[in-house]
Amino acid sequence: MKIALTGAGGYVGSFFLYGLRDQGHEVVPFGRDGVPYDLGDQPDLTGFDALIHCAFSHVEGKFRGGEGDDPEGFIRLNRDGSLTLFEAAKAAGVGRVLFLSSRAVYGPRPTGTLLTEGMTCTPDTLYGQVKLDCEDGLKALTDDGFQTTSLRATGVYGASVVCGPHKWRAMFADFREGKTIAPRNGTEVHGRDLCSAAEILLASDAPPQTVNVSDMLMDRHDVLGIYAGLKGYDHPLPERSTATPNQMDCTRLQQMGWQPRGEQGLRDWLATL
Repeated sequence: MKIALTGAGGYVGSFFLYGLRDQGHEVVPFGRDGVPYDLGDQPDLTGFDALIHCAFSHVEGKFRGGEGDDPEGFIRLNRDGSLTLFEAAKAAGVGRVLFLSSRAVYGPRPTGTLLTEGMTCTPDTLYGQVKLDCEDGLKALTDDGFQTTSLRATGVYGASVVCGPHKWRAMFADFREGKTIAPRNGTEVHGRDLCSAAEILLASDAPPQTVNVSDMLMDRHDVLGIYAGLKGYDHPLPERSTATPNQMDCTRLQQMGWQPRGEQGLRDWLATL
């Protein structure tokens, strides 16, 4: 497939760039270091088989709260800009679109709630609302010749290339120096597993319009415990988090053959650091 990819220069987008190229696809980055593109543009997507849209404008280091002091600009670039891109893709005859959405669309739920794609979404952040608005706009464009899927991804960990950048680099550095690490517990998925979900969806004759993409709960206590055991550190581990984030039901994607790497995959990746 010839695939247009926005956000390829970002952390999550890089997993799609390298992962799909490894599978033999022609992946063309739009934006940084690629075809010139900014959110809000109407790029010429003629000749592309698929579009994967990962680009998102936000305050550095923040998604929730990423609007900073400019919510109007945040909406204009991310919601309106994404819808403009989707319309351009359809007009150009692109047959498939994958949109990187987020678990933030679900909003707060009682502890123990299993998050499923069919439940009503009630986001409590502008980030989650904008992602949901993009999902809805994309669904409205969907027809037999324009198949679309929104990937509701959880937190993404790992590195897209061996020894490449990853989001826990600062945490591991602090741990090696014996600094105190704040407790945290969250759902995570390796970026390569997110990419494999995209591969499955692109190959499907009838892809679902929405899928959850998550692997397992990861407490910093456990992640750093594995890391310490592999590397021979004996620093104190952070306390276990008292938070219990709700898990995401990924049955829909698993029924299509998707299988995330689980704890062994986490261990294998940590061993490469």
